[in-house]
Amino acid sequence: DSKGRTHMRFDDTNPVKEDMEYVNSILEDVRWLVGDGGAEQEADPWDGPVRYSSDYFDLFYEAAVYLIQQGKAYVDSLTPEEMREYRGTLTQPGRDSPDRLRSIEENLELFTAMKNGEVDEGKYVLRAKIDMKSSNMNLRDPTIYRVRRATHQMTADKWCIYPM
Repeated sequence: DSKGRTHMRFDDTNPVKEDMEYVNSILEDVRWLVGDGGAEQEADPWDGPVRYSSDYFDLFYEAAVYLIQQGKAYVDSLTPEEMREYRGTLTQPGRDSPDRLRSIEENLELFTAMKNGEVDEGKYVLRAKIDMKSSNMNLRDPTIYRVRRATHQMTADKWCIYPM
């Protein structure tokens, strides 16, 4: 027995694909696997409370604003098809989105509009400004936030933008 600690955390950043029935089923299964074939246990087999990404949405939002303020993220209006085209291929570098040069002030205004529900789903995303010519396609300005109009299992309707 390694005496290690386990933390139970759910990535609940997509409210369309999450529901508490799924979460509860996983918790029951883990209790059963760690326990004695489903026998009642005195405590859960993980350390501390069950955690959710949504517990940190305020912090994630503040981090996104910070990235924009530092010029390291921008609001992009490319369609998904255009984004794929601009991303390039494994053998060809990507191209910068025309929105990559938006001012910090405009990016902050647009991101605030996204957060406040003033933007239609799919119109804008927030992208990290990394390197569109990187040989690692995952570093070619990945999307880090999107608008998603759906009630979230934990936060209800507090948010209409979600981290990726």
